[in-house]
Amino acid sequence: MEAKYLNVQEAAEYLNTSVRFIRRLIAERRVAFHKVGSHVRLAVDDLEDYVQAGRVEPITRRTYQGRAA
Repeated sequence: MEAKYLNVQEAAEYLNTSVRFIRRLIAERRVAFHKVGSHVRLAVDDLEDYVQAGRVEPITRRTYQGRAA
């Protein structure tokens, strides 16, 4: 399987965010990235991992009723 790499602009478009947000993620080391000379590239798989790490499951009746009071 071939990895797909995006530049900062493309990563922002992929996540539907601003370039500034992507640059902040990189600066804070909150997302994995690759340096290619002076260029920064982000793997699509790493972006997907970042998004999945922020996933919040919905509350269902079953999980709500099973909660300790």
